[in-house]
Parts: sequence; C-alpha cells; structure tokens
Amino acid sequence: MTTPTTTATVDTEYQHLRVEHRGPISWIVLDRPDKANALSNALLDEFSDALERLATTGGPVVGIRGEGKGFSAGYDIDQVGEYTTTKDPVSDRERLARNVNRYLAIWDHPKPVIAAVHGYCIAGATQMCVFTDLTIVAHDARIGEPAVPLGGGYIAPLWAPLVGPKRAKELAFIAGNSIDGDTAVEWGWANRAVPADTVVETVERLAAQIARVPSDLLRIKKLSVNRAMEAMGVRTAAQGGAEMDALLHLSPSVAQVRAFIAEVGLKAAIASYRAPVDAPLSTSSVPSGKATS
Repeated sequence: MTTPTTTATVDTEYQHLRVEHRGPISWIVLDRPDKANALSNALLDEFSDALERLATTGGPVVGIRGEGKGFSAGYDIDQVGEYTTTKDPVSDRERLARNVNRYLAIWDHPKPVIAAVHGYCIAGATQMCVFTDLTIVAHDARIGEPAVPLGGGYIAPLWAPLVGPKRAKELAFIAGNSIDGDTAVEWGWANRAVPADTVVETVERLAAQIARVPSDLLRIKKLSVNRAMEAMGVRTAAQGGAEMDALLHLSPSVAQVRAFIAEVGLKAAIASYRAPVDAPLSTSSVPSGKATS
C-alpha cells in the first residue's frame, strides 16, 4: 500500500498511532508496524481517544489504515491472555465488552468512517472494520480468524450480518481461516477490492466525493441505515459476543489448547492447525475435537 502523496497535517501525537488530516479525510493510522499493528490496550485507548476527538475536529470523513505491511494482526496476544491470571469470567466479560464498545463507537460516530485494508486483517482487526461505514480492501489482502482456537462467539457473530450465517460459520469453524479481498467483496464484508498500491488513493477519492454532501445530511443518512440494521438485532448480537467468549475462555477445551501452545510453541501450534487433514503433523497432536473454534 502506498503512502498518500498529498500534504498531511499531524495535529495529535500518540505513541501507537497517529492522526493525519488530508483535505476532507482525517486518518487514524495504526502505527505499530514492528508488532504487525497488534491491538494492544494502549493502542486501543489511543484509538478511542482519537475517534472521540475527530467527532468535532478534522475533516468530514474519518479513515482508518495500518502502517507497514498490513492493516493489523488483531489483538496483542500477550494482553488478550490476561484473563488467565485471574480466572474471573465477570472481569473477562467486561474486558471483552469494552473492546466491542470501542468499535460500536465507530458505528455511532457522527461522521462516515472508511477502513483501508491491505496486507492482513485478522481476528479483532476484522471487528474494527465490520463497524466502519465503508471498507476498501486490496485484492490480495488476507482477512480472517485467529490462527488458534482460544475462544468463540466473538468474531464470527459480528461478520454474520454482512456475510450471512453460513459464511460466518464457514470462516469460524476452521482455525486460521481467511479470505482474500475479492472474496470479501463477493461475500459483502467489503465494498471494493483494488490493487494494493491504490487502496489509500481510492479511499481518499471516495472521501472527497462524500464530503460534497453536507455533514448533517451524512449524519442522518448513516443513522437511518444503522437504525435499520439495529432493528435486525445487530447491536444486541455484537454485545452478546462478550458473554460467549468469556464462557469459553475458562472451558477445559480452551485450557487444553493453551497447554498445547505452551508445549510446542505458538508457531508450531499454528502450523499444526493449518496442516492439511491428510498430512502428518510435525509437532505434538493437535487437541482435535475438544477445542472450540
């Protein structure tokens, strides 16, 4: 993905992201490229702060993109696993709900929000994009589930209103399952797939067209479509995912998967789940049939 060529004004300094104003669009740029833009607690706190600021400042359109080779690899695994130290399902549910509420703030934002996805967009990062108003993807982007099954009911239910229940289940039932940008458009997860080096340009061109409509009209147009979706239960389903995931996090099956990762290492565990079913595993046996996707 190429960097925008127009002059940017950076008005807010953050440690894990930056905000760039480029004409009609204000970009929130996830900026942990050395960590694959993994969503740490600190980054998510900064994201929420930037999103709130941009409700009353910046351009009439908000964009979200990732720095480096991809959009984001999803939640920072070191911090996602924090619940294992407390074994408290209530606090785990609250933590998970807080993440969903960060993304519902995109849904409720007064401005149109567009995601520009290149490279990879995995797990929790897909949740973020589900709640944007438009999503533009690279043809060769990889969009998908966590590489190992450590929970369930948190990612796929958010996909279901966009892609339908059968496709959401197809994605969820296989650890590390993913689709490319063209398939994401075909399924309805994204609006357009374009060459990787034109993703940002495409979003900025869209933003310029959108900005021709008065902001108060855009606000009501967005609200009216969201209301229609909420009448179908989208918000309730999104918030219910936290309960499903918290329930599974303390299950014996997930404990077994965690023990397997501890035994063979994360990379080997990922490779085992990705191995063809007719191929011999190069590591200890995957805890098949007991872990929940």
